[in-house]
Amino acid sequence: MDVENTQGTEEQAPKVKAAKVGDTIQPKKGDYKGFKGIVMVVRDNSVIVDFGKDAETGESMKTVVNHKNYKIVKK
Repeated sequence: MDVENTQGTEEQAPKVKAAKVGDTIQPKKGDYKGFKGIVMVVRDNSVIVDFGKDAETGESMKTVVNHKNYKIVKK
């Protein structure tokens, strides 16, 4: 019975630079594409972003964005 050495053969996804709480980001796709929002919560694979209030309804506009689907906006 042959035992294969599988160490180091797994490909790992490249690390994506995650935003921090308080950073301003801009989603690359989805309903909020092009809008700028403030990061409220950072998770392992995503961030929760606040885009302010809807002018018509007054409701808070928040969404979840995957780390690879946004860019950090320079201040």
